[in-house]
Amino acid sequence: MFLDLFARSWGLWWAIWPGILLGLIVGVLPGFSPQNTLIILLPVTLAMRIEAALAFMVSLYCANHLSGGIPAILVNIPGSSGAAATTIDGYQMTKKGKGQQALVLSFVASVAGGLITSVAVLAFLPLLADLSLRLRSVEMVVIILFGLTLIAVIAARDMLKGLIGGCFGLMLGAIGTDAVYSTPRATFGLLELYDGLPLVPVLIGQFAIGEALAMVEEETIVAEGAARESAAGARWADTIEGLWMSLRNWWHITWTAFIGLVIGILPGAGAYIAAFVAYQQSRLFSKTPEKYGTGHPQGVIAPEAANNGVTSGTLVPMMTIGVPGGSTAAVMMIVLQYQGIVVGPRLFTESPEVAYGVFVTMTVAYIMMMPLVLPLARYAAKVVLVPTRYLVPIILGLTTIGAFADREYAFDMGVALVFGLIGYIATKTKYHVTSILIGVLLGPVFERYLLRALRIGQRDPLVLFSSTVGNVLWALLVVSVVLPIWRDRQLARREAAAKEARP
Repeated sequence: MFLDLFARSWGLWWAIWPGILLGLIVGVLPGFSPQNTLIILLPVTLAMRIEAALAFMVSLYCANHLSGGIPAILVNIPGSSGAAATTIDGYQMTKKGKGQQALVLSFVASVAGGLITSVAVLAFLPLLADLSLRLRSVEMVVIILFGLTLIAVIAARDMLKGLIGGCFGLMLGAIGTDAVYSTPRATFGLLELYDGLPLVPVLIGQFAIGEALAMVEEETIVAEGAARESAAGARWADTIEGLWMSLRNWWHITWTAFIGLVIGILPGAGAYIAAFVAYQQSRLFSKTPEKYGTGHPQGVIAPEAANNGVTSGTLVPMMTIGVPGGSTAAVMMIVLQYQGIVVGPRLFTESPEVAYGVFVTMTVAYIMMMPLVLPLARYAAKVVLVPTRYLVPIILGLTTIGAFADREYAFDMGVALVFGLIGYIATKTKYHVTSILIGVLLGPVFERYLLRALRIGQRDPLVLFSSTVGNVLWALLVVSVVLPIWRDRQLARREAAAKEARP
C-alpha cells in the first residue's frame, strides 16, 4: 500500500508544485498565513479530487513553514510566528555576510526536519495518536514553561533589561478577557481587544515595522566592509558550505525536529512554542552556549527543524481522533468532510489510503522542495544589498496589508504601528525585542492551560504534579534552569584558576 501511495503521490506533481510555489510566496509575506490562503482557495480545493486537493494543501502548508525563515534571516522579519526564534541567530549571520549560508541551513533543516517527522509518523502513527491523548493541560503547562525560560537566557546578557522586557511582554499578553470568568482586562472598552492582542499585528509591528524604522538610518542592511563584499559575491561555494554545515549537524536537526513533532500533535499548540522550546533546548545542550545570539548555525537549525517538524504533528490528531491540531488542519478537515470522508479511528479501516496518503504526500512534497529552494539561497541573499530607501517602503506597505489581512480589522493596522514604535524604541535602547515577543505569544497560552489544570484539580496546585509524564517534564525543566547556572559557574572558576596560574 505504501509503495502504491508513494507512486501515486509522485503522479500528483501537477498539484504539488503550484502548492509549493504559492506556499513559498505566502510564507515570505508577514501576516499572510496558509489557512487564510486555503480559505480563499476553498472553492478550488472542493472541486478537485480528494487526493489532488490534499496534495495541494499539504504542499502549500509545508512550503509556508519553510519560507517563513527567509525574511527572518535576511531582514529580521519573521514570515510567520514559527520563524520568530530564527531571527535571533539568522539575522546576525546575515549581518556578518553569511546570509546565504544561513538560508541554506534553514532550508536543509526545514526539509530534513519535515522529512524525518513525516516518515516517523508513518511508522508510529498509532503510538503518536495515543501520545496526543495522554498529554493534557498539566503537561502543556510544563512544556510552555520550557519556552518561557528563554526569557531568562536572553536576560543573562543584561539581567535587568531582559527581565523588564519579558515581564512587559507577559503584561501585554494578559490583555483581553480572562480564561475563566471572561472578565475584560486592560481592554479600555475596545471590543477588538476582548480576544486579546492580535498576534499577527504584534509580530509584524515589533519585528517588521520596528526593524524598518531602524533600517532608515542605514544605507543598506549589511554595512560596508568584508561582510558586504561577501554578500555581494554570493557563490555556489557558499551554498556548498551551508550544506556541509548542515550535514555536520545532522543529529541536531533530528532531535530538534522530534521536539516539533511532539509539540505539534498537541491540539492548540503552535509552531512558535515548538521553535522557542527547540531553541532553548539546543542552547542548553550545546558545548558553546555563549555563541547563541551571535550568529551561531545551530541557533538557525534548531527552530527551523522544529518549526517544520510541527507540520506532520498537527495532522496526527485530525486524522486519528478527529480534532484538528491547528487552523490549517481545520481547513483540510472541511475539505475531507465535504468529500464524505469522516476523520477519526474508523478512517484507518475504511479509507487507509487517505489516512496514510496525507503523510506520504507530505514526504514527497519535502523531497520536491529541496532542488527548488537550494538555488534560491544564492539569489535571495542579495536582498540585503538593496538600498533601504527602496526596501523600507516595500516592507511597510506589505506588512501593513498583512496586519489587516489576518482578521480584516482596520484596528489591527493601528496595533501594528503602535508595536512598531515599541519595537523601534526597544531596539534603540538595547532591550531584546524577542523577550517581549515571547511573553506576548506564550503568556496567554500558559495562563489558559494553567487555569484549566487548576480547575480540573479543584484549585489544588498539587494537580500540576499528579502526572508521571508531567513529573518527568518538571525534572527536565529544573535541569534546564540549573544546568546553565552550574556550567557558567564552572567556567568562571576555570577562568579564575587560569588567571591565578599565570606568572
